[in-house]
Amino acid sequence: MNARRKNIRTSNRMTARKTQNRTTRRRVVRKKQRRRVRKNAVVKGAESRLKGFRQASILAVAITGFILLLFSADETLSAEDPVQNTLQNTLTNDAQADTAAAVQGTEQAAGEAIGALQNMWNNFIFNYPKILIALSILVVAWLIVKLIKFILRQVFRNAKNQGGIITLTSIAIWIIAVGIAFSVVVGDIRALVGSFGLIGLALSWALQTPIESFTGWLMNAFRRYYQVGDRILVGDVFGDVYRIDFLSTTVWEIGSPYQAGFVNAEQPTGRLVTFPNNEILTGTVINLTGDFPYVWDELDIVVANESDLPLTMKVLKNIATDAIGDYMQLPAKTYSQILQRVGFTEKVAEYPEVFLSLSDSWTDIIIRYLVNARERRKWKSELILKIAAEINKPEYKGKIIPVYPRQQIQIIDSGGFPVDVDDLNSNVQD
Repeated sequence: MNARRKNIRTSNRMTARKTQNRTTRRRVVRKKQRRRVRKNAVVKGAESRLKGFRQASILAVAITGFILLLFSADETLSAEDPVQNTLQNTLTNDAQADTAAAVQGTEQAAGEAIGALQNMWNNFIFNYPKILIALSILVVAWLIVKLIKFILRQVFRNAKNQGGIITLTSIAIWIIAVGIAFSVVVGDIRALVGSFGLIGLALSWALQTPIESFTGWLMNAFRRYYQVGDRILVGDVFGDVYRIDFLSTTVWEIGSPYQAGFVNAEQPTGRLVTFPNNEILTGTVINLTGDFPYVWDELDIVVANESDLPLTMKVLKNIATDAIGDYMQLPAKTYSQILQRVGFTEKVAEYPEVFLSLSDSWTDIIIRYLVNARERRKWKSELILKIAAEINKPEYKGKIIPVYPRQQIQIIDSGGFPVDVDDLNSNVQD
């Protein structure tokens, strides 16, 4: 029994030792695997970093090389690098060889960047006097432009095209100055002219709308389609010109009964509207206050067909003449002189005129008069008040009959002939 117990104890001890050995081996294997995983991760991380170094942009390498150039590149590269020491302590022999090759490639790229920067710096030092001369030319051009603007403002003080002349002169001076400055830096005028030609061709394709707008500004500067303060209609934009730039025109918007807006009459809405100057070339420009700030306006009075039309015309003409006759005499004479100057022999009425026009169920009596373009609503309101007060007098009752909405019903029999209402009532009573 004792022997058996000893054997059992011995076997249990051996089993425990074997189990312990197996556990120890497993632990060792796991540690080795962990070390291998760590080494592989480090190697992969190092490889990715090396790829990052290889795929760095030219600008980054150039900046790095410039920094190395300023701070003694040889000493910096020989100094201890924490990342490099970490790689050297953790990488295997194969990874160290790859790292050395990659670092050698990086150092070669940095050396090339440093050489390029050194060449750029040498070229800058060589061309430094030329650059100073070019900048001096531009400064002198700026002073000349200032002087030329002052002289031209004094010479063309009363000229209508003053702004266009000054602007074109300034642009020409700047173009000449920039060309001379580039010629000094480049040193070859033929290369400069060729480069300007290619740049101009590219810009002409890429900037068609701005070029057209600038051309429209030139046309307006010399042809005077409109200027600041004029009331114009260009496309869908209707308003008073506020500012004219090289590429665009800004106006204070004016309301109109013909388009949607805040105000349904020719009065300011308070909004600023900007449109490109190429509208001058592609659209229609209507100027209400250019050379002559007065326009013809009309007021339509509706009366019944049964009214005394000659009497109505006479009354309305007297009212308009008393209200606006003296006001429109001088503008009418000026308008007549303008027409005669260009060859028109049409006679311009110096007093309001009255005309007739037939509609479906009434008669339109139209009063035509000449007023300032910015006072149309004012005079129209005044005329309406005076006409309403006059035609409502007792002596015109039954003679000047106003028009109200009305409908007329006509009865037709089975044969298609109109039936008299009296006959229809008698038949109903029978």
